[in-house]
Amino acid sequence: MRTALKQLLPNAAIKVDGLGDGVMLSGWVSNPIEAQQAGDLAARLADGPQKVVNNIAARGRDQVMLKVTVAEVARTIIKQMGIDLSANMNYGTAVVNFTNANPFTALGRPLTNNSAAASFGSTIVGGAPVPSVTATLRAMESAGVIRTLAEPNLTAISGESATFISGGEFPIPAGFSCDPATRVCLTQIRFKKFGISLNFTPVVLTEGRISLRVMTEVSELSNENSMTLNQSVGNSLTVPSIRTRRAETTLEIPSGGSMAMAGLIHQQTKQVINGLPGMAQVPVLGALFRSRDYVNGQTELMVLVTPYVVRAVAQKDLSRPDDGFADASDPQSDLLGSLNRIYGAPGRVEPARPYRGTYGFITD
Repeated sequence: MRTALKQLLPNAAIKVDGLGDGVMLSGWVSNPIEAQQAGDLAARLADGPQKVVNNIAARGRDQVMLKVTVAEVARTIIKQMGIDLSANMNYGTAVVNFTNANPFTALGRPLTNNSAAASFGSTIVGGAPVPSVTATLRAMESAGVIRTLAEPNLTAISGESATFISGGEFPIPAGFSCDPATRVCLTQIRFKKFGISLNFTPVVLTEGRISLRVMTEVSELSNENSMTLNQSVGNSLTVPSIRTRRAETTLEIPSGGSMAMAGLIHQQTKQVINGLPGMAQVPVLGALFRSRDYVNGQTELMVLVTPYVVRAVAQKDLSRPDDGFADASDPQSDLLGSLNRIYGAPGRVEPARPYRGTYGFITD
């Protein structure tokens, strides 16, 4: 048994002693996984686990720091153009009113009320000329880009779970409760979380190898799929939706190695043409009787995971984001518009000196 344990765990110090008709294992190993392996091997050679007393201790449980980078870029292009026609024509005693207003259904709403109106012809009503045909051009083009970057870091002992969340909660209606006596109904409120969350469970298998179960999520409020509730006349409540990017997996990776958990490229194109049947298909002149709504969205998402086996560090080797920060004085704020003091100058190399007190670099 000693020979088998030495071959299996050459870097461990395991002592085997007889105990009645069984054995007792003592000593130390690098991690709890090696202690379990030694116990399993001894149980096989001793004809059963009931004859093995495992008193092997781990020298120290490794700590794993997980660095997660969630990077996303979303691009959106929206183009809307339409012409609304309205006509008022009189033929003797007959009055004909014509109205053609085309909606923008791809986006679900017009971007803005930008419009240009023109009138053609006139009709005498009550001795004054009144335009008989009015055309209103509604056109808008929008291009936007959104960049999302989240880099949560978290440290946990091997075999234990760690959770990190940075965000907030927003209220949503969850129902109504009414008092039969007073006939007063109150809206029940429930809170929904959003933000950046990270949950992972590391297990250090051998030196430098980590089995990792990780779940990361980035969520934010959005008005794309929001819902509006009409509580009473003139009183409405808009409930926003949550746009979520989530990745969950279990992997084995060396310390300091990186792995792309998820790479997602999403592209969606919507184009809708609305118009008056028949007239919208007429070449050239058909543009007066139709509207075009074009929406193109592209999203690229990448999640990078990098675990490290870490040790404790002295406080003097750490720095905080507010190191060196100092408020500007009243003359600097009033006369120069400064919000904080700037130490050093670009391109100048200051001689190394043992500074004492507050110092650092602030970049606006």
